[in-house]
Amino acid sequence: MSSTPWDYIAKLVCIGDSGCGKSSLTIRLCEGRFVTHHDVTIGVEFGSRIVPVGPPHNTTAYINPESESSPSTTAEADGGSTPDDAPAKPQKKSNGLPQPRTISPPAAPPPPQKHMKLSLWDTAGQETYKSVTRSYFRGASGALLVFDLSRKQTFQHVTDWLNDLRQIAEPDIVVILVGNKADLASPDADGGNKREVTHQEASEWARRNGVLEYVETSAKSGENVENAFMRVAERIYQNIQAGKYDLNDRRSGVKGPSAGGPGGNTRQVRLTGSDASKNSVVGGCC
Repeated sequence: MSSTPWDYIAKLVCIGDSGCGKSSLTIRLCEGRFVTHHDVTIGVEFGSRIVPVGPPHNTTAYINPESESSPSTTAEADGGSTPDDAPAKPQKKSNGLPQPRTISPPAAPPPPQKHMKLSLWDTAGQETYKSVTRSYFRGASGALLVFDLSRKQTFQHVTDWLNDLRQIAEPDIVVILVGNKADLASPDADGGNKREVTHQEASEWARRNGVLEYVETSAKSGENVENAFMRVAERIYQNIQAGKYDLNDRRSGVKGPSAGGPGGNTRQVRLTGSDASKNSVVGGCC
């Protein structure tokens, strides 16, 4: 068993125009709260959180092996259900003795839960700091490309952000498109809303540009925030299982537990379920 509370550590960057809510998303994930007023990020801010990846937490990734059928079950499967009035089939014998009873092997237990420490880098969206923030794209294994659903201009700029990212980051970086401020895109009391980008429009952009998927979030309500980060973490874990990363190469953006301890003096938030407690604060999150 690992001496650290995580099995892997992955570097994620949040990128996008200023004012899209990147810092609010990071604070929501790290601390489980929403900050009404947040100072403009200067350069880069940092936070982290430990999340479960793979089975058994992700049940779709684990399938119990099917037990071998007993002779009677196999007979029914071959010939369908046996009517009550049908003559019983003679049991096969060997040397006049009945066949020994077949005992199905026990189902294999699920594998031990793996955990991944997400090292979150919240980058500044202002053009002034782009030369600084681009340097943090190196060594990232995942990225959240964020825009504001209520400001079409921020969506129009995601192509530029993606191009910058792919010029600097590793080829296998996992990217997810995030439309934030979904609370403003919901109908208000008068039936109107501030949405300027449709779900279909953003989904089509993600498909055309080879982005993993599109998710709409609200840092204010917490809607889909964990889901967005977890989708990136799960795909990174799948890539680890497929051997796409060199865990000893810092440029890959993913490291194993031998890379160091659980983060020095930084306290971690460990997610054990969708409704896990978020009362612990991550030091230096935002």
